[in-house]
Amino acid sequence: MFDVVVEQEISAAHQLKGYQGKCENLHGHNWKVRLEVTVRELDEIGLAIDFVELKAMLKEMLDEYDHKMLNDLPEFSGMNPTSENLARLLYAKCREKIKARKIQIKAVTVWESPRSFIRYYE
Repeated sequence: MFDVVVEQEISAAHQLKGYQGKCENLHGHNWKVRLEVTVRELDEIGLAIDFVELKAMLKEMLDEYDHKMLNDLPEFSGMNPTSENLARLLYAKCREKIKARKIQIKAVTVWESPRSFIRYYE
Protein backbone atom coordinates (compact mmCIF):
# COMPACT_ATOMS: atom_id res chain seq x y z
CA MET A 1 0.00 0.00 0.00
CA PHE A 2 1.13 3.52 -0.75
CA ASP A 3 -0.18 6.68 0.90
CA VAL A 4 0.08 9.75 -1.30
CA VAL A 5 -0.30 13.11 0.42
CA VAL A 6 -0.66 16.66 -0.91
CA GLU A 7 -1.31 19.94 0.88
CA GLN A 8 -2.57 23.36 -0.10
CA GLU A 9 -3.56 26.56 1.66
CA ILE A 10 -6.49 28.92 1.30
CA SER A 11 -7.69 32.03 3.08
CA ALA A 12 -11.33 32.21 4.10
CA ALA A 13 -13.58 33.80 6.71
CA HIS A 14 -16.31 32.34 8.87
CA GLN A 15 -18.22 32.84 12.09
CA LEU A 16 -19.66 30.16 14.30
CA LYS A 17 -23.32 30.64 15.19
CA GLY A 18 -24.19 29.54 18.70
CA TYR A 19 -20.56 29.51 19.82
CA GLN A 20 -19.85 31.27 23.11
CA GLY A 21 -16.57 33.09 22.58
CA LYS A 22 -14.48 35.00 20.06
CA CYS A 23 -15.24 32.62 17.20
CA GLU A 24 -18.88 33.75 17.13
CA ASN A 25 -17.53 36.96 15.55
CA LEU A 26 -16.55 37.21 11.90
CA HIS A 27 -12.89 36.20 11.52
CA GLY A 28 -10.60 34.55 9.02
CA HIS A 29 -7.97 31.86 8.81
CA ASN A 30 -5.18 30.82 6.53
CA TRP A 31 -6.40 27.25 6.34
CA LYS A 32 -4.09 24.41 5.35
CA VAL A 33 -5.69 21.30 3.89
CA ARG A 34 -4.02 17.91 3.52
CA LEU A 35 -5.48 15.24 1.24
CA GLU A 36 -4.33 11.66 1.79
CA VAL A 37 -5.13 8.84 -0.61
CA THR A 38 -4.16 5.18 -0.55
CA VAL A 39 -3.08 3.21 -3.62
CA ARG A 40 -2.57 -0.56 -3.71
CA GLU A 41 -0.63 -0.88 -6.97
CA LEU A 42 1.74 1.26 -8.98
CA ASP A 43 1.10 2.07 -12.62
CA GLU A 44 3.31 0.87 -15.48
CA ILE A 45 5.95 3.55 -14.80
CA GLY A 46 6.03 3.04 -11.03
CA LEU A 47 3.71 5.81 -9.84
CA ALA A 48 0.88 5.44 -7.34
CA ILE A 49 -0.75 8.63 -8.65
CA ASP A 50 0.93 11.66 -10.16
CA PHE A 51 1.38 14.41 -7.55
CA VAL A 52 0.44 16.94 -10.25
CA GLU A 53 -2.94 15.26 -10.74
CA LEU A 54 -3.66 14.99 -7.01
CA LYS A 55 -2.61 18.60 -6.37
CA ALA A 56 -4.87 19.77 -9.21
CA MET A 57 -7.81 17.84 -7.74
CA LEU A 58 -7.28 19.43 -4.32
CA LYS A 59 -6.82 22.90 -5.83
CA GLU A 60 -10.03 22.59 -7.84
CA MET A 61 -11.98 21.67 -4.70
CA LEU A 62 -10.39 24.41 -2.58
CA ASP A 63 -10.85 27.16 -5.18
CA GLU A 64 -14.56 27.12 -4.25
CA TYR A 65 -13.65 28.26 -0.71
CA ASP A 66 -10.60 30.48 -1.21
CA HIS A 67 -11.17 34.12 -0.23
CA LYS A 68 -14.82 33.46 0.55
CA MET A 69 -17.11 33.92 3.52
CA LEU A 70 -17.82 30.25 4.22
CA ASN A 71 -21.14 31.00 5.97
CA ASP A 72 -22.49 32.39 2.67
CA LEU A 73 -21.83 29.23 0.64
CA PRO A 74 -24.74 26.88 -0.11
CA GLU A 75 -23.03 23.80 1.32
CA PHE A 76 -22.92 25.48 4.74
CA SER A 77 -26.57 26.51 4.84
CA GLY A 78 -27.97 24.90 7.95
CA MET A 79 -24.56 24.06 9.45
CA ASN A 80 -21.64 25.95 10.89
CA PRO A 81 -18.55 26.19 8.66
CA THR A 82 -16.32 24.57 11.27
CA SER A 83 -13.04 22.87 10.44
CA GLU A 84 -14.83 19.59 11.15
CA ASN A 85 -17.60 20.28 8.62
CA LEU A 86 -15.14 21.58 6.03
CA ALA A 87 -13.01 18.44 6.36
CA ARG A 88 -16.06 16.18 6.02
CA LEU A 89 -17.32 18.07 2.94
CA LEU A 90 -13.92 17.93 1.24
CA TYR A 91 -13.64 14.22 2.00
CA ALA A 92 -17.03 13.56 0.36
CA LYS A 93 -16.15 15.69 -2.70
CA CYS A 94 -12.85 13.88 -3.14
CA ARG A 95 -14.48 10.47 -2.74
CA GLU A 96 -16.84 11.34 -5.61
CA LYS A 97 -14.00 12.57 -7.83
CA ILE A 98 -11.93 9.39 -7.42
CA LYS A 99 -14.81 6.90 -7.39
CA ALA A 100 -13.87 5.26 -10.71
CA ARG A 101 -10.13 5.19 -9.97
CA LYS A 102 -7.88 2.62 -8.35
CA ILE A 103 -7.19 4.97 -5.46
CA GLN A 104 -9.03 5.35 -2.18
CA ILE A 105 -9.32 8.45 -0.05
CA LYS A 106 -7.77 7.94 3.37
CA ALA A 107 -8.25 11.26 5.18
CA VAL A 108 -8.63 15.01 4.93
CA THR A 109 -6.91 17.19 7.51
CA VAL A 110 -7.83 20.86 7.97
CA TRP A 111 -5.68 23.27 9.99
CA GLU A 112 -7.18 26.52 11.27
CA SER A 113 -3.82 27.50 12.69
CA PRO A 114 -0.30 26.03 12.70
CA ARG A 115 -1.09 24.11 15.91
CA SER A 116 -4.82 23.27 15.63
CA PHE A 117 -6.28 20.81 13.16
CA ILE A 118 -9.06 18.33 12.46
CA ARG A 119 -8.53 15.03 10.65
CA TYR A 120 -11.58 13.39 9.04
CA TYR A 121 -11.63 9.78 7.81
CA GLU A 122 -14.11 6.93 7.53
